[in-house]
Amino acid sequence: MFDYFNGTVASLNPTEVTIDCGGVGYHFHISLFTYTALKEKKQAKIFAHQVVREDALLLFGFWNEDERSIFRDLLSVSGVGASTARIILSSLSYEEVHKVIANGDNLTLQRVKGIGAKTAQRIIIDLQDKMKKTVGILTPTVIGEHNTFKSEALSALLTLGFARLGAEKAIQQAIRNNETPASVEVLIKNALSYL
Repeated sequence: MFDYFNGTVASLNPTEVTIDCGGVGYHFHISLFTYTALKEKKQAKIFAHQVVREDALLLFGFWNEDERSIFRDLLSVSGVGASTARIILSSLSYEEVHKVIANGDNLTLQRVKGIGAKTAQRIIIDLQDKMKKTVGILTPTVIGEHNTFKSEALSALLTLGFARLGAEKAIQQAIRNNETPASVEVLIKNALSYL
């Protein structure tokens, strides 16, 4: 089992990063939070979670251990897979996920693409007590300032499995309703609310 990788950021987009560790490139699926945190970095330490399937060996990467911990908590819920957990952590920051679950706010969870009422309720039932016990111990988020690019947002949404036409419309709607977003992360989060 891998714990973390420390190396050079070889390539980065809103849903994936490749970390070069001693001449070997490791490919990670990442959330928008991790993407934003890595945006200006040349060197990075990525906390890893490995998913083994019959047809694939996948690595999910996280900027800090708190985000990875929330991801693993989400995976422990029946019906929540790695892709769904990543979409949740791309729609809400890990602090927001923690707070939403601790407060039993299933309506906010249902706004995340692919999360229905039953899944939201199951997440809250399974994790609420655990989240209440850990309120206030998460590491503060540290995110820099970045430029916004429609193409990066579109690429991220396509990688997350959304249809091109719907993703393009959602991005346009997000821009229209929120003027100029502060970062590509904000644009993607806003677009996700229209999908």
